[in-house]
Amino acid sequence: MKPPTVNSSTPDDPHRSRASARTRGLAFRLAVSLAVALAASLASAPAHAQVSLTTVVELAQQNSPAVRLADADVAKARAQLAQSRDAFIPSLSFGSGLPAFPEIGFTGSLPSIWGATVQSMVFSMPQLRYVQAARAGFKTAQLNQAAARDQVALDASEAYIELDTVNAELDASRQQEDYAAKLIEIEQQRTEAGVDPLAQLLQAELTAAQLKLKRLHLETRAATLAEQLAALTGLPLHSVTPDHSSIPEIPAVSGDTAPRSTPALDAADMLAASRARVAKGDQERVWFPQIAFGLIYDRNTTALNSINQYYKHFIPANNLSSGFNINLPLLDFEVRAKARESAAEALRARVEAEQARKQNDIQITELNGTLRELDAQAEVASLKSQLAAEQLKTVLAQMEFGNGQSNTPGALPQTTPAAEQSARIDERQKYIDSLDAQLDLSKARLNLLHALGLMQNWLNELHTK
Repeated sequence: MKPPTVNSSTPDDPHRSRASARTRGLAFRLAVSLAVALAASLASAPAHAQVSLTTVVELAQQNSPAVRLADADVAKARAQLAQSRDAFIPSLSFGSGLPAFPEIGFTGSLPSIWGATVQSMVFSMPQLRYVQAARAGFKTAQLNQAAARDQVALDASEAYIELDTVNAELDASRQQEDYAAKLIEIEQQRTEAGVDPLAQLLQAELTAAQLKLKRLHLETRAATLAEQLAALTGLPLHSVTPDHSSIPEIPAVSGDTAPRSTPALDAADMLAASRARVAKGDQERVWFPQIAFGLIYDRNTTALNSINQYYKHFIPANNLSSGFNINLPLLDFEVRAKARESAAEALRARVEAEQARKQNDIQITELNGTLRELDAQAEVASLKSQLAAEQLKTVLAQMEFGNGQSNTPGALPQTTPAAEQSARIDERQKYIDSLDAQLDLSKARLNLLHALGLMQNWLNELHTK
């Protein structure tokens, strides 16, 4: 009998235990490394999460250069208003005139160590007009800011709604291509069997090629809209997937509705009012006096000079003077010319404001007529889509229950598989046409809302979605 051999892989072997521990440690580190690499790859992958219309509009307004420029104009107008009002607030300034070397002889100026000056406007009708003009300018900047935000919201909403529509059309277009591929397969079999002529197969291939071209066109539109949304919002490219449920219903407005004043039109009117007040102030500068107040204090010294040798009495250390300065223009051709220039600018601003309102009225009339036509086209396209869906149901029913060989009265004729695929392609095409018509209608309604000054009401509804 052979003696029993010792198994080197028994758990009691310390060398084997250490080797197993090292193996488990290496496997654990490898698993951790793979997990970290997988997490990094997932983190670097582009996200395609759904983003609501409200988020897109808010990001576009924050990222828009036009809105940021309008914000800068508001800050500038606020500073100009404060500057015009501060003319009536006393200003205080300090100065020092210490000599670098001891003075010798009569210098002609008082040896002031330091001095203070207080100045302010007391009465000026032109300055009051300028304050009013600056206040109107500040309001103009705020209205232009609101107009810029409305325009950006309109652009972002149109791009978002169109991308949502194009994505739905792309899904339907891909379904059409699948049906066209099945149609080619059916016609190829029927052509090889001698049932259908070659022209039927060529027609099916032509249909597939046309559908491919339409899909490529839709993909180009989707890529362009994705690029536009990325530029508007500042988000990475192709990171915005529209959420259809976040789009509120666009009200069926009419151009016959009494138009409200838009921020852009109000800004034009306010700018004209500001220019008119500036012109009034420049005109009043020709006739109205201006009264200013001034106070001067000087602290003099004789430590580094011999100024007292030249005066009968010693110069006092403290010197204070104050008074009112009244300026009454008698003959100033420069001021008169400036007044005429300001009057011409005010007239131009008023004419431009009136022209803007007339152009807006014309736009409302054109949009109203276009909207009626698009509404009718959308209704026609919707009915065609519904009719195509019902016809498809009929074809499917004939495929299932029809029997051309039956002599039973009222029996449905048997429909070929090629006719089924053609009906499916036609139903999807009518559905795409309906989506296109609805998109045109939605964009026209948004533009009419913007022209009527009702855009903000629809934006407020976005925040409730």
